[in-house]
Amino acid sequence: MDKKQDLINSFLVELKRGTITLAVLSQLKNPQYGYSLLEKLVSREVPIESNTLYPLLRRLEKQGILLSEWSTQEARPRKYYKLSAFGEDVYELLVKEWENSVDVMQNILRED
Repeated sequence: MDKKQDLINSFLVELKRGTITLAVLSQLKNPQYGYSLLEKLVSREVPIESNTLYPLLRRLEKQGILLSEWSTQEARPRKYYKLSAFGEDVYELLVKEWENSVDVMQNILRED
């Protein structure tokens, strides 16, 4: 790859980091286990891999944003995640910030 493409790739990684967290939170109003969440996000064209999703879920749980519960109803135990009450508040605030940022950026980009 050339220098320009390397730089663009670096910027894209930075842009995606926060948006992936917001996308994950948006899907956890109802309980989801990791793989089902991964499939749902990928089907909605969110570029995420399991080696990104699972550490993110654990971090969000540790921060109190997510709650988890093991289910043994199927042959294989699954850990289900969902937003905690605190996580719902955080999600709502992040959505407002996202919407504001989109509005600001659209206005800036339209000026050009």
